[in-house]
Amino acid sequence: MWRWGKEELVVSMYVDDLIVIGARGEDIDSFKHKMAAHFRMSDLGMLSYYLGIKVIQGKEALMLGQSTYASKLLKRSGIVECKSCVTSMEERLKLMKASTTAKVDAILYQSIVGGLHYLVHMRPDIAFAMGYVSRFIEDPREDHWAAVKRLLRYVKGTVDQGIVFPKTSKSRL
Repeated sequence: MWRWGKEELVVSMYVDDLIVIGARGEDIDSFKHKMAAHFRMSDLGMLSYYLGIKVIQGKEALMLGQSTYASKLLKRSGIVECKSCVTSMEERLKLMKASTTAKVDAILYQSIVGGLHYLVHMRPDIAFAMGYVSRFIEDPREDHWAAVKRLLRYVKGTVDQGIVFPKTSKSRL
């Protein structure tokens, strides 16, 4: 973050993409013109989608969500046609590393749990369940996979949820 013009700008860079955030449009435009003088650039306008994150910019709030990413994860896991559920984990669920149930495909388990980890960034409501199923990534068993499928069924029912940042002058959580 640095001062450019009258206000601070936040510039985020990933590979060859830049996101420029600032309080004043004039400062953002000035920054983009200076950069364009030194580098070949194209301006894609207002941010709407970035790294699997959908950005909806309204007058009152900014919403970040991963519904497209979550839908792809459900498809990859093979449970698109399942029924959704209202909680991410069974109440008082007890899983153990020394489970005696049958082993499951460790690559699939690790892939789906890794995908859910990326989803946690916009979905803090699944963080506890994610942490729990992640404990069994080395040697996943049927009961562990059942917990992951339950989490995926919850994600299916809440696929459009995300984080909302109200546009106010006062910061609050």
